[in-house]
Amino acid sequence: MLELIFFSLLNGIVTGLLLFMLASGLTLIFSMMGVLNFAHASFYMLGAYFAYTISIYLGFWVGLIVAPILVGLMGAVVERYGLRYVHRWGHVAELIFTFGLAFLIEEVVQFIWGKDTKAYHEPEILQFPLFTFFGQNFPAYKAFMLLISIGIFIMLLLILTRSRVGLIIQAAIHKPNMTAMLGHNVPLVFMGVFGVGCALAGLAGVIAGPALGTFPGMAFVLGSIVFVIVVVGGLGSLTGAFVASLLIGLLQTFAIALDYSVNDLLQIFNISFDADSAFRDLWTLSLPQIAPILPYLLLILILIFRPTGLFGNRET
Repeated sequence: MLELIFFSLLNGIVTGLLLFMLASGLTLIFSMMGVLNFAHASFYMLGAYFAYTISIYLGFWVGLIVAPILVGLMGAVVERYGLRYVHRWGHVAELIFTFGLAFLIEEVVQFIWGKDTKAYHEPEILQFPLFTFFGQNFPAYKAFMLLISIGIFIMLLLILTRSRVGLIIQAAIHKPNMTAMLGHNVPLVFMGVFGVGCALAGLAGVIAGPALGTFPGMAFVLGSIVFVIVVVGGLGSLTGAFVASLLIGLLQTFAIALDYSVNDLLQIFNISFDADSAFRDLWTLSLPQIAPILPYLLLILILIFRPTGLFGNRET
């Protein structure tokens, strides 16, 4: 049992921090532009595919650096020549634009790379168990993912709270007209933040590709979860996104690891159920079966009891 709890805790933290790396970019974009970018997970997918292609010719480490930069540049171009013009028509038009962009990127990926899963693997230097506990190995690559995610969180926190760039970004978020009057190019700041947000999604794709698989549906797998994290943590709150990512990562990991059914939980309280009841199938449901819907149940509870999210200050 100790082994199960220990590895579930580690895997939950790794999953949560990976989700944070993806959600942090979306949080930055929303806090500045006020739009939920439906194509955000598609930039995550592009990061994985770019890194896969680069790794074939130049190796994993070059892809780790170059792929997020390419994705960030693409994001900046999308903001400059797409979203900036759509913005004048309101948030609904922006949502439709990013929704269509997500489908376009997926089709382009399938056209260029095909529909099969790509053989994108972690570098050989990290293909070993970091440690063994109760006869079970913990891969070094997962520890690498953990360190990258923590480093991104610390870097973003320091930039946004302790640097001149962070002060300009915060000013552009809350007082864009005043910031522009002080001589700062607010549209350029918007474009830069959108590009950085997309680059963070691309970086998440680079390090997640070898662990979770690189295939055209990878954006769909995590795309909806990212929006749950942003809403649960609080719209525009980086700290909220961090806490919500860890919470959802641990929630799903422990739900999959603990193979208990509703009937098992009822027996703890000496409650029996009728085997001939119309709800008999409900009592046999196990935690691993309902694990995929747990984040959405949490989302519903948050929207009911705390619409601003855990750390947000504006209602959803």
